[in-house]
Amino acid sequence: MSSRFLTLADVTEVLNISAPQAYALVRSGELPAIQIGGRLQWRVESTELEKYIQRMYEQTRARISSDGSTIDDAAGD
Repeated sequence: MSSRFLTLADVTEVLNISAPQAYALVRSGELPAIQIGGRLQWRVESTELEKYIQRMYEQTRARISSDGSTIDDAAGD
């Protein structure tokens, strides 16, 4: 059974980003998260992470279509 909540370490692994980048995403509210426990550790609901990823895909598609470039252009092909 997969976990409902992910740690920031899990988020960094899924997104392949650094710990400070993951922390900045949750602190800014861009990636919704909660703080739990006596040490107020961050937890991200797995569905929220999936929603965030989908938003990033949508933003990327919108940016690519608005500036006329293609994925191949970005890759340098």
